[in-house]
Amino acid sequence: MSQLVQLLPRGEVRVDPATLEAHAGDKWFAAHRPDAVVLARSTATVARTLRFASEHGIPVTARGAGHGYVGGCVPVRGGIVLSLVRMNRIREIHPRDFVAVVQAGVITAHLQAEVEKRGLFYPPDPASRADNTIGGNIITNAGGPRCLKYGVTRDYVLGLEVVLADGTVVRLGGRTHKNKTGFDLHRLFVGSEGLLGIVTEATLKLLPLPPFRANLAVGFSEMRDAVRALHAILEAGFLPSALELADAFTLEAAWRRTRSERLRGCRAHLIVELDGQERSVRGEVRQVRQIVRAHRPRFIQVGLGAEACEEVWQIRREFSYALRDTGLTKLNEDIVVPRSRLEDLFDFAARLQKKYCIPVACFGHAGDGNIHTNLMVDFNQPGARERADAALDELFRQVLAWGGAITGEHGIGLAKQRWWPLAAPPEVVELHRRIKRALDPKGILNPGKFLEI
Repeated sequence: MSQLVQLLPRGEVRVDPATLEAHAGDKWFAAHRPDAVVLARSTATVARTLRFASEHGIPVTARGAGHGYVGGCVPVRGGIVLSLVRMNRIREIHPRDFVAVVQAGVITAHLQAEVEKRGLFYPPDPASRADNTIGGNIITNAGGPRCLKYGVTRDYVLGLEVVLADGTVVRLGGRTHKNKTGFDLHRLFVGSEGLLGIVTEATLKLLPLPPFRANLAVGFSEMRDAVRALHAILEAGFLPSALELADAFTLEAAWRRTRSERLRGCRAHLIVELDGQERSVRGEVRQVRQIVRAHRPRFIQVGLGAEACEEVWQIRREFSYALRDTGLTKLNEDIVVPRSRLEDLFDFAARLQKKYCIPVACFGHAGDGNIHTNLMVDFNQPGARERADAALDELFRQVLAWGGAITGEHGIGLAKQRWWPLAAPPEVVELHRRIKRALDPKGILNPGKFLEI
């Protein structure tokens, strides 16, 4: 790596053990130390690094904030980790064009705060938005609660600057909200998990900031009632910005962590958020409350305005941490089912729990069928790993049989490699390989993951 040190600006290449260890893994259960870490400050550094790596056949794994849940940025073949966290400048926010131009290392919540100061809105809201980066969101096509109304990251990417495996820099798409010039190539890199190129800059679509928000936090004694209330809201013609569900295990853990009395004894919890003009939102809240009342809620708490809404979401953001507090290992599976199968999914999770003697905690973005189905495993118990693997096999097979997907937000990475052949027919796998070979013929980008050439 001494040649690389000479090639790049001073301080951008690190080989000390502490830096290598810090870039060995993400939030999943695997790690592998790279041989070097490049802390890029510019697209030029990214291009030079990839050109060098291509010439010498060195693996390169791109990395953002390292908050992924599937081992997507684990450098399993060693080589170079190319970190983009120093490329964290917001280059432009244009209120008239409704566009932001940002480097890949910009923190999602920071961008949102900056555009909202100007009366603008960037909707994608992954739970770790205070820590994750726009580049990471793009290569995983991240979502969040607001996907129901506003869509996922893909829907806000107008253009990208991408460095290809051989160091070529390409600018794809543009800054207009409509563009049908050639293939939609910039979208090819959204959700690509770092296998096709490295995103260094993004041009993002913005919206007008809705001036008012309100939500309802609703407790139920039965999940069946919560799911039916959700369907009734949508069937009545309402399109909330978010519809979130949580089950009894999650709520018990959240109560222990937060001591929120409204969660105590609650077996299902629904959050309904609405946004828009204040007068219309207040009217919709009253109507939605009437719909929910017909489904036997234990309580309905109404929050009017941003501050009251954030109080509800703060408890929701504690759910993952509350599950970790149990001391069990949380296997976080971000499966997606058709919305008509929500009740079936919760029933199926309960059967899995009994069959394999593993608690299953379900919560998440019920409005679009994306429920985080968490196996809570004590790996100190004999046979726990085998039972967990069997439960995951059964879960993914059933989700696919319903026409669902094995991942809605996190990607495949390392964690879901085993089920990739189930989720994609052979001809689809081969099409992925053709694209990979065309863009990365030497296979240096994020090798060892679900797609090899």
